[in-house]
Amino acid sequence: MKSPTTLALLGLPALAAAATLTTITTPFGPNPRNVSFNIYVPDTLPANPAILVNPHWCHGTAQAAYAGSQWATLASKHGFIVIYPGSPNAADQCWDVSSKETLTHDGGGDSLGIVSMVRWTLDKYKGDKTRVFVTGVSSGGMMTQVLIGAYPDVFAAGSAFAGVPFGCFAPAGDNSGQYDYWNGDCATGKITHTAEQWGDIVRAAYPGYEGWRPKLQIFHGTNDEVLSYVNHGEAIKLWTDVMGLSETPASVVQNTPLSGWTKSVYGPSGWLEAYSAAGVTHNIQNQEYTALALFQLNQTSGYFSWGQGSPCSAEPSVSSTSTVKPSSSSTTVKSSSTSTSSTIKTTSSAKPTTTTVSSTTSTSKAVTSTTSKAACPTNPGGATLWSQW
Repeated sequence: MKSPTTLALLGLPALAAAATLTTITTPFGPNPRNVSFNIYVPDTLPANPAILVNPHWCHGTAQAAYAGSQWATLASKHGFIVIYPGSPNAADQCWDVSSKETLTHDGGGDSLGIVSMVRWTLDKYKGDKTRVFVTGVSSGGMMTQVLIGAYPDVFAAGSAFAGVPFGCFAPAGDNSGQYDYWNGDCATGKITHTAEQWGDIVRAAYPGYEGWRPKLQIFHGTNDEVLSYVNHGEAIKLWTDVMGLSETPASVVQNTPLSGWTKSVYGPSGWLEAYSAAGVTHNIQNQEYTALALFQLNQTSGYFSWGQGSPCSAEPSVSSTSTVKPSSSSTTVKSSSTSTSSTIKTTSSAKPTTTTVSSTTSTSKAVTSTTSKAACPTNPGGATLWSQW
Protein backbone atom coordinates (compact mmCIF):
# COMPACT_ATOMS: atom_id res chain seq x y z
CA MET A 1 0.00 0.00 0.00
CA LYS A 2 1.32 3.45 -0.87
CA SER A 3 2.22 5.74 2.01
CA PRO A 4 0.31 9.02 2.58
CA THR A 5 3.45 10.89 1.51
CA THR A 6 3.58 9.01 -1.77
CA LEU A 7 -0.10 9.61 -2.40
CA ALA A 8 0.38 13.31 -1.72
CA LEU A 9 3.26 13.49 -4.16
CA LEU A 10 1.23 11.70 -6.82
CA GLY A 11 -1.39 14.39 -6.49
CA LEU A 12 1.06 17.19 -7.30
CA PRO A 13 1.35 18.52 -10.87
CA ALA A 14 4.47 17.38 -12.72
CA LEU A 15 7.32 19.88 -12.48
CA ALA A 16 8.51 21.25 -15.83
CA ALA A 17 12.07 20.32 -16.70
CA ALA A 18 14.39 23.31 -16.59
CA ALA A 19 15.91 24.35 -19.90
CA THR A 20 19.26 22.75 -20.60
CA LEU A 21 21.58 21.94 -23.48
CA THR A 22 20.05 19.18 -25.61
CA THR A 23 21.64 17.12 -28.36
CA ILE A 24 19.50 16.53 -31.46
CA THR A 25 20.08 13.05 -32.86
CA THR A 26 17.23 12.86 -35.38
CA PRO A 27 17.85 13.87 -39.02
CA PHE A 28 17.64 17.62 -39.46
CA GLY A 29 18.72 18.18 -43.07
CA PRO A 30 21.90 18.02 -45.16
CA ASN A 31 24.87 17.46 -42.87
CA PRO A 32 27.61 15.88 -44.99
CA ARG A 33 30.30 16.29 -42.32
CA ASN A 34 28.21 15.01 -39.40
CA VAL A 35 28.43 18.21 -37.36
CA SER A 36 26.79 17.60 -33.99
CA PHE A 37 23.65 19.59 -33.21
CA ASN A 38 23.19 20.93 -29.69
CA ILE A 39 20.48 23.40 -28.79
CA TYR A 40 19.35 25.49 -25.86
CA VAL A 41 15.65 26.34 -25.86
CA PRO A 42 14.46 28.51 -22.95
CA ASP A 43 11.39 27.40 -21.01
CA THR A 44 9.53 30.50 -22.20
CA LEU A 45 9.68 31.69 -25.80
CA PRO A 46 7.88 34.41 -27.76
CA ALA A 47 5.72 33.42 -30.72
CA ASN A 48 8.54 33.78 -33.26
CA PRO A 49 11.88 33.56 -31.46
CA ALA A 50 15.20 34.76 -32.79
CA ILE A 51 18.06 32.28 -33.17
CA LEU A 52 21.74 32.64 -32.29
CA VAL A 53 24.45 30.23 -33.47
CA ASN A 54 27.55 29.94 -31.25
CA PRO A 55 30.32 27.78 -32.79
CA HIS A 56 33.11 26.88 -30.35
CA TRP A 57 36.87 27.40 -30.62
CA CYS A 58 39.62 24.91 -31.56
CA HIS A 59 39.95 22.18 -28.93
CA GLY A 60 36.57 23.27 -27.62
CA THR A 61 33.18 21.59 -27.60
CA ALA A 62 29.57 22.64 -27.80
CA GLN A 63 29.27 21.90 -24.09
CA ALA A 64 32.27 24.14 -23.31
CA ALA A 65 30.80 26.99 -25.38
CA TYR A 66 27.49 26.57 -23.55
CA ALA A 67 29.12 26.65 -20.13
CA GLY A 68 31.78 29.24 -20.95
CA SER A 69 29.64 32.19 -22.01
CA GLN A 70 26.56 34.10 -20.93
CA TRP A 71 24.49 33.29 -24.02
CA ALA A 72 22.24 30.66 -22.44
CA THR A 73 21.48 32.98 -19.51
CA LEU A 74 20.74 35.85 -21.90
CA ALA A 75 18.58 33.55 -24.04
CA SER A 76 16.43 32.66 -21.03
CA LYS A 77 16.15 36.31 -20.05
CA HIS A 78 15.26 37.65 -23.49
CA GLY A 79 13.60 34.65 -25.16
CA PHE A 80 15.79 33.48 -28.02
CA ILE A 81 17.21 30.08 -28.99
CA VAL A 82 20.92 29.24 -29.04
CA ILE A 83 22.42 26.58 -31.32
CA TYR A 84 25.78 25.16 -30.20
CA PRO A 85 27.22 23.10 -33.08
CA GLY A 86 30.05 20.64 -32.45
CA SER A 87 32.99 20.20 -34.84
CA PRO A 88 33.40 16.75 -36.43
CA ASN A 89 37.20 17.17 -36.64
CA ALA A 90 38.32 14.77 -33.91
CA ALA A 91 42.01 15.73 -34.09
CA ASP A 92 41.65 19.32 -32.92
CA GLN A 93 37.94 20.21 -32.88
CA CYS A 94 38.63 23.12 -35.24
CA TRP A 95 36.01 24.13 -37.80
CA ASP A 96 36.16 23.54 -41.52
CA VAL A 97 36.87 27.06 -42.76
CA SER A 98 39.18 25.99 -45.58
CA SER A 99 37.33 23.68 -47.98
CA LYS A 100 35.67 24.71 -51.23
CA GLU A 101 32.55 23.04 -49.92
CA THR A 102 32.23 25.06 -46.73
CA LEU A 103 33.10 28.31 -48.54
CA THR A 104 30.30 27.80 -51.08
CA HIS A 105 26.62 28.52 -50.54
CA ASP A 106 24.86 25.16 -50.05
CA GLY A 107 28.10 23.51 -51.20
CA GLY A 108 28.65 21.23 -48.20
CA GLY A 109 31.27 21.23 -45.46
CA ASP A 110 30.69 22.18 -41.84
CA SER A 111 28.89 25.39 -42.78
CA LEU A 112 26.04 23.56 -44.54
CA GLY A 113 25.50 21.31 -41.51
CA ILE A 114 25.19 24.38 -39.29
CA VAL A 115 22.78 26.09 -41.69
CA SER A 116 20.67 22.92 -41.73
CA MET A 117 20.40 23.24 -37.94
CA VAL A 118 19.16 26.79 -38.37
CA ARG A 119 16.57 25.79 -40.97
CA TRP A 120 15.34 22.90 -38.79
CA THR A 121 15.06 25.15 -35.74
CA LEU A 122 13.19 27.84 -37.67
CA ASP A 123 10.67 25.23 -38.77
CA LYS A 124 10.24 23.42 -35.45
CA TYR A 125 9.96 26.49 -33.24
CA LYS A 126 8.37 28.84 -35.79
CA GLY A 127 11.45 31.00 -35.49
CA ASP A 128 11.91 34.42 -37.02
CA LYS A 129 13.92 33.82 -40.19
CA THR A 130 14.82 37.52 -40.30
CA ARG A 131 16.53 37.35 -36.90
CA VAL A 132 19.24 34.68 -37.17
CA PHE A 133 22.67 35.63 -35.79
CA VAL A 134 26.08 34.04 -35.27
CA THR A 135 29.01 34.70 -32.93
CA GLY A 136 32.17 32.82 -32.05
CA VAL A 137 35.75 33.05 -30.79
CA SER A 138 38.93 31.86 -32.55
CA SER A 139 37.91 29.02 -34.87
CA GLY A 140 34.34 29.98 -34.00
CA GLY A 141 35.17 33.52 -35.10
CA MET A 142 36.48 32.13 -38.39
CA MET A 143 33.26 30.14 -38.86
CA THR A 144 31.26 33.27 -38.08
CA GLN A 145 32.88 35.05 -41.03
CA VAL A 146 32.38 31.95 -43.22
CA LEU A 147 28.66 31.83 -42.45
CA ILE A 148 28.20 35.58 -42.94
CA GLY A 149 29.96 35.37 -46.31
CA ALA A 150 28.53 32.13 -47.72
CA TYR A 151 25.00 32.49 -46.34
CA PRO A 152 24.05 36.19 -46.48
CA ASP A 153 20.46 35.08 -47.09
CA VAL A 154 20.31 33.26 -43.74
CA PHE A 155 22.09 35.48 -41.20
CA ALA A 156 21.12 39.02 -40.26
CA ALA A 157 24.38 39.81 -38.45
CA GLY A 158 27.51 38.30 -36.93
CA SER A 159 30.08 39.04 -34.23
CA ALA A 160 33.51 37.44 -34.73
CA PHE A 161 36.31 37.37 -32.12
CA ALA A 162 39.94 36.62 -33.01
CA GLY A 163 39.18 35.15 -36.40
CA VAL A 164 40.48 35.57 -39.94
CA PRO A 165 38.94 36.90 -43.17
CA PHE A 166 36.58 34.70 -45.17
CA GLY A 167 38.59 32.26 -47.30
CA CYS A 168 41.95 33.11 -45.72
CA PHE A 169 42.47 29.55 -44.47
CA ALA A 170 41.82 27.95 -47.87
CA PRO A 171 44.98 26.33 -49.27
CA ALA A 172 46.29 27.49 -52.63
CA GLY A 173 45.04 25.55 -55.61
CA ASP A 174 42.26 23.00 -55.35
CA ASN A 175 40.79 23.19 -51.85
CA SER A 176 38.04 20.64 -52.43
CA GLY A 177 37.82 18.28 -49.46
CA GLN A 178 40.34 20.28 -47.39
CA TYR A 179 38.14 20.16 -44.29
CA ASP A 180 40.66 20.53 -41.47
CA TYR A 181 43.51 22.45 -43.01
CA TRP A 182 45.68 24.67 -40.83
CA ASN A 183 46.93 27.52 -43.01
CA GLY A 184 50.10 28.75 -41.36
CA ASP A 185 50.53 31.58 -43.85
CA CYS A 186 47.12 32.99 -42.98
CA ALA A 187 47.62 32.45 -39.26
CA THR A 188 50.89 34.40 -39.31
CA GLY A 189 49.53 37.26 -41.42
CA LYS A 190 51.34 36.43 -44.64
CA ILE A 191 48.19 36.35 -46.78
CA THR A 192 47.15 39.82 -47.89
CA HIS A 193 45.00 41.02 -50.78
CA THR A 194 43.51 44.22 -52.08
CA ALA A 195 40.01 45.00 -50.82
CA GLU A 196 38.53 44.08 -54.20
CA GLN A 197 40.40 40.78 -54.32
CA TRP A 198 39.07 39.87 -50.87
CA GLY A 199 35.59 40.95 -51.91
CA ASP A 200 35.74 38.77 -55.00
CA ILE A 201 36.46 35.74 -52.80
CA VAL A 202 33.24 36.35 -50.87
CA ARG A 203 31.20 37.10 -54.00
CA ALA A 204 32.41 33.81 -55.54
CA ALA A 205 30.94 31.94 -52.56
CA TYR A 206 27.42 32.67 -53.78
CA PRO A 207 27.58 33.27 -57.54
CA GLY A 208 24.91 35.61 -58.78
CA TYR A 209 23.90 36.88 -55.36
CA GLU A 210 23.73 40.67 -55.33
CA GLY A 211 21.33 41.21 -52.46
CA TRP A 212 21.30 42.30 -48.86
CA ARG A 213 24.44 41.71 -46.75
CA PRO A 214 24.50 41.09 -42.98
CA LYS A 215 25.91 43.45 -40.37
CA LEU A 216 29.17 42.45 -38.74
CA GLN A 217 31.41 43.09 -35.73
CA ILE A 218 35.02 41.90 -35.70
CA PHE A 219 37.30 41.90 -32.62
CA HIS A 220 41.05 41.24 -32.48
CA GLY A 221 43.85 41.61 -29.96
CA THR A 222 46.94 43.49 -31.12
CA ASN A 223 49.17 40.90 -29.42
CA ASP A 224 47.42 37.83 -30.82
CA GLU A 225 50.14 35.18 -30.94
CA VAL A 226 48.03 32.55 -32.76
CA LEU A 227 46.18 34.47 -35.47
CA SER A 228 48.15 37.57 -36.44
CA TYR A 229 46.60 40.99 -35.93
CA VAL A 230 47.28 41.53 -39.65
CA ASN A 231 44.13 39.50 -40.23
CA HIS A 232 42.07 42.20 -38.54
CA GLY A 233 43.10 44.79 -41.12
CA GLU A 234 42.59 42.34 -43.96
CA ALA A 235 39.08 41.56 -42.71
CA ILE A 236 38.26 45.28 -42.65
CA LYS A 237 39.38 45.53 -46.27
CA LEU A 238 37.28 42.51 -47.21
CA TRP A 239 34.00 43.50 -45.55
CA THR A 240 34.12 47.18 -46.50
CA ASP A 241 34.48 46.08 -50.12
CA VAL A 242 31.64 43.56 -49.90
CA MET A 243 29.42 46.15 -48.22
CA GLY A 244 30.44 48.94 -50.58
CA LEU A 245 31.91 51.12 -47.83
CA SER A 246 34.96 53.34 -47.45
CA GLU A 247 37.95 51.83 -45.67
CA THR A 248 38.17 55.07 -43.70
CA PRO A 249 36.06 54.75 -40.53
CA ALA A 250 33.16 57.13 -40.08
CA SER A 251 33.96 57.33 -36.37
CA VAL A 252 36.49 56.02 -33.86
CA VAL A 253 35.63 55.45 -30.20
CA GLN A 254 38.38 54.91 -27.63
CA ASN A 255 38.12 52.69 -24.53
CA THR A 256 35.04 50.73 -25.48
CA PRO A 257 33.79 48.28 -24.43
CA LEU A 258 36.91 47.94 -22.26
CA SER A 259 39.82 50.20 -21.40
CA GLY A 260 42.40 50.11 -24.19
CA TRP A 261 39.97 48.78 -26.80
CA THR A 262 39.21 50.96 -29.84
CA LYS A 263 35.98 50.75 -31.84
CA SER A 264 36.05 51.84 -35.48
CA VAL A 265 32.72 52.23 -37.24
CA TYR A 266 32.43 51.99 -41.03
CA GLY A 267 29.66 53.46 -43.13
CA PRO A 268 27.00 56.04 -42.26
CA SER A 269 24.77 53.41 -40.65
CA GLY A 270 27.54 51.56 -38.81
CA TRP A 271 27.15 48.31 -40.73
CA LEU A 272 30.68 47.21 -39.86
CA GLU A 273 32.24 47.60 -36.40
CA ALA A 274 35.91 46.72 -35.88
CA TYR A 275 37.32 46.49 -32.34
CA SER A 276 41.09 46.61 -31.78
CA ALA A 277 42.08 45.36 -28.31
CA ALA A 278 45.46 46.86 -27.36
CA GLY A 279 47.83 44.40 -25.73
CA VAL A 280 45.35 41.53 -25.81
CA THR A 281 46.49 38.06 -26.88
CA HIS A 282 44.50 35.38 -28.70
CA ASN A 283 42.61 34.69 -25.48
CA ILE A 284 40.31 37.65 -26.07
CA GLN A 285 37.31 38.23 -23.84
CA ASN A 286 33.91 37.41 -25.24
CA GLN A 287 31.81 40.59 -25.13
CA GLU A 288 28.29 39.18 -25.12
CA TYR A 289 26.61 42.47 -24.30
CA THR A 290 28.33 44.28 -27.17
CA ALA A 291 27.11 41.61 -29.59
CA LEU A 292 23.67 41.65 -27.95
CA ALA A 293 23.44 45.39 -28.67
CA LEU A 294 24.23 44.85 -32.35
CA PHE A 295 21.78 41.95 -32.67
CA GLN A 296 19.14 43.73 -30.52
CA LEU A 297 18.16 40.38 -29.06
CA ASN A 298 17.10 42.18 -25.88
CA GLN A 299 14.27 44.00 -27.67
CA THR A 300 10.70 42.76 -28.12
CA SER A 301 9.76 45.25 -30.83
CA GLY A 302 11.42 47.68 -33.22
CA TYR A 303 14.43 45.42 -33.47
CA PHE A 304 16.93 44.98 -36.28
CA SER A 305 16.19 42.19 -38.75
CA TRP A 306 17.36 40.76 -42.07
CA GLY A 307 16.67 43.06 -45.01
CA GLN A 308 16.23 46.14 -42.84
CA GLY A 309 18.36 49.10 -43.86
CA SER A 310 21.66 49.04 -45.72
CA PRO A 311 25.26 50.06 -45.07
CA CYS A 312 24.76 52.89 -47.53
CA SER A 313 21.95 54.47 -45.52
CA ALA A 314 22.77 58.00 -44.39
CA GLU A 315 20.59 57.48 -41.33
CA PRO A 316 20.74 54.29 -39.26
CA SER A 317 17.44 52.46 -39.64
CA VAL A 318 17.69 51.19 -36.08
CA SER A 319 19.41 52.40 -32.95
CA SER A 320 22.90 51.06 -32.31
CA THR A 321 23.31 52.86 -28.98
CA SER A 322 21.91 50.14 -26.72
CA THR A 323 23.40 49.93 -23.25
CA VAL A 324 26.55 47.83 -23.37
CA LYS A 325 27.76 45.98 -20.31
CA PRO A 326 31.49 45.18 -20.63
CA SER A 327 32.26 41.56 -19.93
CA SER A 328 34.81 40.65 -17.30
CA SER A 329 34.68 37.00 -18.23
CA SER A 330 37.05 35.32 -20.63
CA THR A 331 36.96 32.18 -22.72
CA THR A 332 40.05 29.99 -22.82
CA VAL A 333 40.88 29.26 -26.43
CA LYS A 334 43.55 26.99 -27.77
CA SER A 335 44.89 26.51 -31.24
CA SER A 336 46.57 23.56 -32.88
CA SER A 337 49.62 25.81 -33.26
CA THR A 338 49.98 26.53 -29.57
CA SER A 339 49.83 24.55 -26.35
CA THR A 340 49.34 27.45 -23.99
CA SER A 341 46.42 29.64 -23.05
CA SER A 342 45.97 32.61 -20.79
CA THR A 343 43.28 34.57 -19.05
CA ILE A 344 42.81 38.24 -19.78
CA LYS A 345 41.57 40.47 -16.97
CA THR A 346 40.76 43.99 -18.05
CA THR A 347 38.78 46.71 -16.37
CA SER A 348 36.74 49.41 -18.03
CA SER A 349 37.58 52.48 -16.01
CA ALA A 350 38.31 54.91 -18.82
CA LYS A 351 35.50 56.86 -20.38
CA PRO A 352 34.82 56.28 -24.10
CA THR A 353 35.76 59.16 -26.36
CA THR A 354 34.56 59.53 -29.92
CA THR A 355 36.44 60.91 -32.89
CA THR A 356 34.56 61.61 -36.11
CA VAL A 357 36.52 60.97 -39.29
CA SER A 358 35.52 62.69 -42.52
CA SER A 359 34.76 60.20 -45.27
CA THR A 360 35.94 62.72 -47.87
CA THR A 361 39.58 62.09 -46.98
CA SER A 362 39.49 58.62 -48.57
CA THR A 363 39.67 57.86 -52.26
CA SER A 364 38.15 54.41 -51.79
CA LYS A 365 34.45 53.67 -52.01
CA ALA A 366 33.20 56.58 -49.90
CA VAL A 367 29.48 57.34 -50.02
CA THR A 368 28.29 60.92 -49.50
CA SER A 369 24.58 61.65 -49.13
CA THR A 370 22.24 64.03 -47.35
CA THR A 371 19.20 61.82 -47.79
CA SER A 372 18.01 58.90 -45.68
CA LYS A 373 19.00 56.41 -48.38
CA ALA A 374 22.18 56.80 -50.38
CA ALA A 375 22.72 55.29 -53.78
CA CYS A 376 24.97 52.31 -53.29
CA PRO A 377 28.21 51.70 -55.12
CA THR A 378 28.39 48.98 -57.70
CA ASN A 379 30.54 45.87 -57.70
CA PRO A 380 33.23 45.32 -60.35
CA GLY A 381 30.67 43.59 -62.56
CA GLY A 382 28.53 46.69 -62.60
CA ALA A 383 25.52 45.27 -60.74
CA THR A 384 24.08 47.12 -57.77
CA LEU A 385 25.18 45.53 -54.51
CA TRP A 386 22.14 46.64 -52.54
CA SER A 387 18.43 46.75 -53.01
CA GLN A 388 16.48 49.63 -51.49
CA TRP A 389 14.73 48.33 -48.40
